Amino acid sequence: MKYQKNIAHEGEFICDNPFFNIPMERVVLDKDIRYIDNNGNLLRSRAEFSISKLLSFLGITYEYDASLSFKDGTSEKIDFKTGNRYIEIVDSKADMDKFKLIKKELPDVDVIALGHSKYAAKVNELDSLFFYDSNHSSHSGSIFIEDPSLAFDYAHILPQVEKCSILHGHTSTVMVEIIGQMTNNLVIDFSEAKKIIKDTLNVIDHKFFIDKKYLQKEDDLYYFISFDGPRGYFNLQLPKLTTFLLPGEATVETLSTEIIKLLAPKMPPNVEALGVYIYEGVNKGAHIIAEVKND
Repeated sequence: MKYQKNIAHEGEFICDNPFFNIPMERVVLDKDIRYIDNNGNLLRSRAEFSISKLLSFLGITYEYDASLSFKDGTSEKIDFKTGNRYIEIVDSKADMDKFKLIKKELPDVDVIALGHSKYAAKVNELDSLFFYDSNHSSHSGSIFIEDPSLAFDYAHILPQVEKCSILHGHTSTVMVEIIGQMTNNLVIDFSEAKKIIKDTLNVIDHKFFIDKKYLQKEDDLYYFISFDGPRGYFNLQLPKLTTFLLPGEATVETLSTEIIKLLAPKMPPNVEALGVYIYEGVNKGAHIIAEVKND
């Protein structure tokens, strides 16, 4: 399996911590983050954002907050409408009650619910949460892994950005989406995926990142980096063991792509695409989603 191509990315890179030796802690709550899809819709949760990304990746057009009318003239908003089908993200008891009402009052409406297991387990129509085409033996699905332990520390320099053209560092957390064909209703076991991600992050943890175009020479132990930036001329001798050369400027967009390249060969053959979110501070970062394929 190998990394094939960059499909899409979005995000913002802002460098705001010039002191690499200052310990950083941050807590980001879902309510504090703004999720905006490719159509400019402001979504309510990360789950909705993930579904919007998956639909966009699969080339499926959708309407967000679509209105669904009942026979008594009342209506409800459904999170996603694709053609004549609906997807409701169950993030609360109110969402769960709405889904049950639709199934009861509009049995002919093609609707599925995706959400937290603590709500899904309370829905009597559990089998209706996921629809499968009985003419096919396998189906695509996706999972995402987000955990405070999925983080790495690094230093970098961006010679083309004045504010970031000096040595500084960050602590970044990572979320990974894994998209592929399901086997026994699984894309990949959560514990297996988490171990793969952790092992991958260990490769880049506490490394210095720099664009390889600034490499002047190297020997068995060191890279010799030099560039003339807005803060002056830099001439660095960097140990190879603690340096990671990149095929571009050391932004979070480039790092997301590199993580996908490192993850792809470790994934089982049913995995078709990977998405990596890197957060740098509160409410900013980058997201890259890329197709992977088996040789």
